[in-house]
Order: sequence, then structure tokens, then C-alpha cells
Amino acid sequence: MALINEHFLKLQNNYLFSDIAKKVNSFKVTHPKEKIIRMGIGDVTQPLAPAVIEAMHKAVEDMAGKDTFHGYGPEQGYPFLIDAIIKNDYASRGVFLEPSEVFVSDGAKSDCGNIGDMLRHDNSIGVTDPVYPAYIDSNVMSGRTGVLEDGKWSDVVYIPCTEANNFIPELPSRRVDIIYLCYPNNPTGTTLSKEELKKWVNYALANDCLIMYDSAYEAYIQDPDIPHSIYEIKGAKKVAIEFRSFSKTAGFTGVRCGYTVVPKELNAFTLAGERVPLNRMWNRRQCTKFNGTSYITQRGAEAIYTPEGKEQVKKTIDYYMTNARIMRESLQSCGLRVYGGENAPYIWLKTPAGLTSWKFFDKLLYETYIVGTPGVGFGPSGEGYLRLTAFGDRDDTLEAMARLKKWLL
Repeated sequence: MALINEHFLKLQNNYLFSDIAKKVNSFKVTHPKEKIIRMGIGDVTQPLAPAVIEAMHKAVEDMAGKDTFHGYGPEQGYPFLIDAIIKNDYASRGVFLEPSEVFVSDGAKSDCGNIGDMLRHDNSIGVTDPVYPAYIDSNVMSGRTGVLEDGKWSDVVYIPCTEANNFIPELPSRRVDIIYLCYPNNPTGTTLSKEELKKWVNYALANDCLIMYDSAYEAYIQDPDIPHSIYEIKGAKKVAIEFRSFSKTAGFTGVRCGYTVVPKELNAFTLAGERVPLNRMWNRRQCTKFNGTSYITQRGAEAIYTPEGKEQVKKTIDYYMTNARIMRESLQSCGLRVYGGENAPYIWLKTPAGLTSWKFFDKLLYETYIVGTPGVGFGPSGEGYLRLTAFGDRDDTLEAMARLKKWLL
């Protein structure tokens, strides 16, 4: 008799975005002629950069020749991509990394969940609230969250990020073993200054905490004073794992590539208090459970760092951030309270008239044919908000804002 991991039974029936898809599909059945503008799921719409396409075409040709064919690659990633990552994403910001500290993967979401393989089920976790649902769900699967009570997991420390504290999280009310931070933040689109981030690093150093730092949206930062990496903070390599993604940076949502940094200075502990280097353990885990990201994909990712690739990717990011500006200014002109959209491609919108997140979602869908993401789906402190993404087509963005203005004014 095969016994299941009963922690999976604790998961809510559907992932947030599956629930949204069901509601939208139901709407389409009853309103088949209406044009729906999707501003909910953070999927990109602009094509891959020409430099990426050219590199991937060449990589395909490599696979056609006996002397240039590539079979299994290194589980950690090809040196040509790792070297480009270190040179451009870290050395350029004064951060030194060894090649063996960078692990190329199929995306940040996978590694954010898989990293828990190395950690005991009884670690306590703290999350900023609202929070990306995958952080919570992956810990539910591992048995770290307790039971769900009134929208909160009993063993999770929720750290509210709301208008009341300017979306700047306070240090946990009680000690936790693992802390999840995502900056620029998904879903609120807000950021942390170096001084604020330093508080978290110092807290982790003082309390032997492990920080899971999701920096998937760092390429959207416009303010030169906002840190792009947690390793810009002194001591962070002793306490933090950093996750990066090419999905939103370079349109790789359908290609799949990202990377995770696990510094050699970083340790976890046995029950006896013995320090164990996580870099070596993560490498062992990857070699067992992962056969590496494809050669073709990694050649495409490498092209992002060429002079042409950098220019082309920046142009696409500017396109999305212009969408964000249009959205932010349009919504503010309607008298709505709006956050984010300045250093991130997300708009965090306060629902009008005290509407709940799902009620406003439904009104938006059925009265303007626009799809957002209910804030409460990201956690208790997300109630009363809606997330909109700037990843849409420009014409759709303009049309959506025109519909909203007509509806609200």
C-alpha cells in the first residue's frame, strides 16, 4: 500500500491563478463576444530579443553537427552562462561570487520550492504579507505551516506590509528559522532601501536565520539607490540564498531559465548544532534530481548579456514600465490609491468603496471585461487590494485604462 504525503491534502483546492482562470472561462461562456483584457497573471507579451533568437538558432545548428552537438550538460549550468551572470549581474555591482556558487535552473519558481528539500520539516518560517503563493504552498507540502485557520497558517509568522507601514515590513515578532523576502515585491510592486534590507541581514546574522531572497524583478528597478541583490549588503552571503529569473527580465516565461546563488559561506545546522554548508548540499541535490537546463536555452540566456542583448532587453523593460506609468497615472486620475509601478511591473490598487478583493475582481470582469488578481489571494493583508500587471500589449493597456476611466468617472 502506497502512503501519500498527507501534507498535500492541506493545500487549498486550487492554486490562485487556477481559480482566476475558472472564473474567466465561465465569463467567456456567457459573454462570448466581449474582448477580455488580461492584466492578472504576470506573463509577458513582447517577443524575445533578436539577440536571443539569433543565439538560440545558432545553438540549434550546433546540435546538428557531430563536433558541436551537446548532450547532458553540467547540472549546475554551462560555464559560459555562469561567467556572464557573475560578470554582469554581480561583479558590476561590487559583489564577488565563485562560479560554483551559481546554479542555472529552469526558473526561480522551481528553485524557491525545491530548496526546501534540504531543510527539516520543523523549521519555522516567516513571510511578508501579502506574499507570492508558491512560498506558502511549497512549505505546506513540506509540513512546515501547521493548519489553516481563518485564512492564516498556524505555524507561519505573517509580517504585514500595508498602507499603515508604507509596505515596509517590520522584523518578526518572534524568532523564525527561514524568512522569505521578495524585492522588488510581488504583488505590491514596492521596494526596500539598502538601509531597510540591512536590518534584515543583521537580524538573520544575529539569530542564525536563513533568508530566501527572490530578486526576480530586479531588472525593473529604476531608482539607483535601490539594491538589486541582497549581496550588496555586508554579511548577506552568510545568511541568504538569492533567486533570479530570466522570465520577466528577458521574456523567458515560455523558454524557462533562471538561476540560484548559494554562497559557500552559508550554513544550516544539524540538531546537534553542527554547521553544514548548504552550497555542497544543494549541489548534491541538483546532481540527483536535475539534469540541467538545455544547451539551447542557456545560449539564449547568455545572449542577454551581449551589448546588443542588453540594449534590446532594456527596450522591452522600458516598454513594460511605460505601461506601468500609464496605468498608475490613469488610476490615480480616477481618485484611486495606487502603489508600485515605479520600480516594478506591478500595480497594487486599493479597492474602492470598501469592496473586498474578490467582489472588486468580479465587478471589474463583468462590468469592464478586465482581469486582475484579487489581493487576498496573496495573503490576509492583501484583502481590499487588486494586483494589475504591466506586461500587456500597449494598445490593450490604453484600452483598459480608457474603460476604467469611463467606468469610474
